[in-house]
Formats: sequence, C-alpha cells, structure tokens
Amino acid sequence: SEYYHINQKNVHASIMGEHGDSAFVPWSIANISNVPVDDYPNYLSNNDGMIPPLNHDDIENYVRKSGARVIARKGATFYAVSVSVCHICKALLGAIDTTMTVSTMMHGEYGIEDVCLSTLAIVEENGVRGKINCPMTEEEIGKLQASANKLKEIIAQIEI
Repeated sequence: SEYYHINQKNVHASIMGEHGDSAFVPWSIANISNVPVDDYPNYLSNNDGMIPPLNHDDIENYVRKSGARVIARKGATFYAVSVSVCHICKALLGAIDTTMTVSTMMHGEYGIEDVCLSTLAIVEENGVRGKINCPMTEEEIGKLQASANKLKEIIAQIEI
C-alpha cells in the first residue's frame, strides 16, 4: 500500500510459512482491488509509466525486518501482536466468518505434514473452519515446503 500510495484495505496479500526468515509472500495471488499486484500499474488511468515494477525480494525483506525495527524503536512488538490477537478474537467472538493467515497443523496440504504453518484459513466463532488451498505457483509451494522443513529442523533441536 505504501509503494502504490493506496489504502491498506485495498491490498490483499498474505505472508505464509513460519514466522521468520523463510516466510514469504505468494505473489501470484496478491492483488490490489482484484487486480494482480504486478499488473496494477497497467490498469491505472493516470499512470505515465512512471511506476517501476515491484521488487518482491525488497518488500519481503522489509516485512521480515519490520519487527526488529519496531523493537529498536519501542523495545518490543507486543502492541502489534496484541492487534493481531484482537483481530482474531473479533472474528471468534463476533461470529464473523473471515479469511486470515493463521498457523494451523498441516495435513498434506501442499505436500506438507505434521507441522504448523501460517496459511490462509477461514476463521469463525468455533475457530478454524477450514483452509483455503490457494492456487500457488510451483516455486511458491517450494518456498512453503522449505519453510516447513526449516521449522521441523528447529523443532527437532528442542529437547522437550
């Protein structure tokens, strides 16, 4: 939204995977007002070709480092976490069936088993009603699988 100077409510993109360095944006399904995000400048009536294409890696790095920037400035990220928890609680308590990325156990989706990852899910008053298996590219599915493998490696190192 900052890049294109448009309200955040018009941007529909998700961060998927584990909460860390292997998280990624499935750009193939990201859109602004139902227009694929990479095609958005082509549909602007007042675009004189002055908007350079999005650099996906730069945006993903910006998102990954946002938490560290907040910690450096405020000392913690608990306010952002609280906003996310409030959003989930609003969906649960308000019986607002909505979609959001939340971490759930994978049971074969995208070829991934036995690990919790953030993917798009339908959240209702009773919790997660189901998952939306987005039509991602092979490269994006590979990134999600790599994220799952990284998380499994981290979990294997923890002695419980």
